[in-house]
Amino acid sequence: MSTTAPTTEQLRLAVIVGSTRGGRFGPTVAAWFADLARQRDDLAVDVVDLVETPLPAVLPGFDGPSAEDAALFGAVTPRLAAADAFVVVTPEYNHSFPGALKNLVDAHYEQWQAKPVGFVSYGGLSGGLRAVEALRVVFAELHAVTVRETVSFHGAAGTFDGPVPQDAAGAGAAAKTLLDQVVWWARALRDAKAVRPYGT
Repeated sequence: MSTTAPTTEQLRLAVIVGSTRGGRFGPTVAAWFADLARQRDDLAVDVVDLVETPLPAVLPGFDGPSAEDAALFGAVTPRLAAADAFVVVTPEYNHSFPGALKNLVDAHYEQWQAKPVGFVSYGGLSGGLRAVEALRVVFAELHAVTVRETVSFHGAAGTFDGPVPQDAAGAGAAAKTLLDQVVWWARALRDAKAVRPYGT
């Protein structure tokens, strides 16, 4: 678990590492992005890695999770609930996003509601953008607000020099734009919910 403690003025940003596949590149991308986010005074960052916080392969029924599975949900669900905003770091698998990420999304509901979601994607020629488009539809169904701007890496492994992108300035500028939008929506939605709970 990687966290920084928030102050009263900060927003809680959960950066979700969406791939669990062996040899995954996601942690490199997520670490770079989370480091940029931590440099902002308005964000407290929590990196949620689905390898470190796995959910059961079979999601709970209407009677809730078993006692054995409840501990798995307890490792991640409170962190999603505490977040004011999310950035999902995802690869593209077969024109869509990873099954483990879908499992995480489907296992939760109110934790996503009336909160902004941004995307950092990576892949081959498409840079993971088809995975992002598929995720937008899913998050809309869960009453989340997805921000327009994304950060994407085409041919991702070849675009990084170790832990940082080769085009650090360009990638950093894209990340700043994304974070600016996420922060704007997070503050607007948090303030609105303080006046009137969502859905009322």
